Amino acid sequence: MSEKTASPRYLSIDFFRGATIALMIIVNTPGTGEYVYAPLQHAIWHGCTPTDLVFPFFMFIIGVSMWFSFGKFNRKWSKEVGMKVLKRTVLLFLIGVLMYKLPFLWRDWDTCRIMGVPQRLALGYGLASVLVLNLNRRTLIWVAIGILILYWGLLYGFAMPGGDPYLAASSAVLRLDTWLFGTAHLYNGEVDGGLRMPFDPEGLLSTLPSVVTVILGWLSASIMAQRSQQKSVLIRDLLVLGLWIGFAGLAWDLFFPINKKLWTSSYVLYSGGLAMIFLAASIWVIDVQKWRNGASFFFAFGANSLFAYLLSEVLIIFWYSISWGTGEGETNVQGWIYQHLFKPIEGQEFGSLLFALCYMLLCWIVCRYLFVKKIFIKL
Repeated sequence: MSEKTASPRYLSIDFFRGATIALMIIVNTPGTGEYVYAPLQHAIWHGCTPTDLVFPFFMFIIGVSMWFSFGKFNRKWSKEVGMKVLKRTVLLFLIGVLMYKLPFLWRDWDTCRIMGVPQRLALGYGLASVLVLNLNRRTLIWVAIGILILYWGLLYGFAMPGGDPYLAASSAVLRLDTWLFGTAHLYNGEVDGGLRMPFDPEGLLSTLPSVVTVILGWLSASIMAQRSQQKSVLIRDLLVLGLWIGFAGLAWDLFFPINKKLWTSSYVLYSGGLAMIFLAASIWVIDVQKWRNGASFFFAFGANSLFAYLLSEVLIIFWYSISWGTGEGETNVQGWIYQHLFKPIEGQEFGSLLFALCYMLLCWIVCRYLFVKKIFIKL
């Protein structure tokens, strides 16, 4: 299936989206999880590293793209739009569930993960679509503010009695996910204190504030549309607004910690503000200065961003599942490539980075072929 680009006037959208996907693939596929190149590590709990900005940047640019793609429906809700939104939401959510089941779709359904990155993208897109297509701009802003305040209250009011509302084990996010799905269906990873426990960083409750991340993208795109003939003014407005929103997130961090795994309201504002600043910079570089040397690399990812992400995840899952040996000698395709090709080049962490970079380039080659052939894949 083919899809037009978001807007011929704003190649910066494809650049932003492509750069985000490229970094997302690098972050998600180190040569080994034991040795991750330091700049690519997530904050273990509170705080925000550059790596923690990748996911909200992708949700933000989804909101930007929605403004242009819904233009053919006059950005108004209708039965036709509703069916399209519902179809895309359900398909993406199901793809996410099935992706985590690969390559053995018929096994272990009693322990499969229900939530995840594609699932959050699906719900964020679906819920945001309902809001942006039914509310005027002023009301939308107030609803977004209300969501962030409501989420703060829910975390504080429904935490485990006597527990810290902003720690994983006592959070309302874990309580809801455990009640709905059970711990067997949650992601098992590092949380506060570096402990490993069942806790889903893409939990259902924490998906609520992520909707506002998409809305921030939508509002940014509305400014882009209004200032399309005044790009210097547009860049100024996005920079100023991004700085205000980003600093508001930093100020809120004093009371409500910036935290990606909880997707706190302060994190929404901080990451959203930075996304606006990066979008302004992208517009200046790509649409104003017409810079293409090197920037065009990212257009291949930007034109098929969702496909690129899913390709990178599915391929690495298959590589990881093909294993041989037993005990300490057990390895898989990913581990063998890292150990024999990249680790000998420059140690453990940097070798892990080299693996991630080459893996990203492998995915890029596929997307570049599709781009050249003008094949744009969508749901």
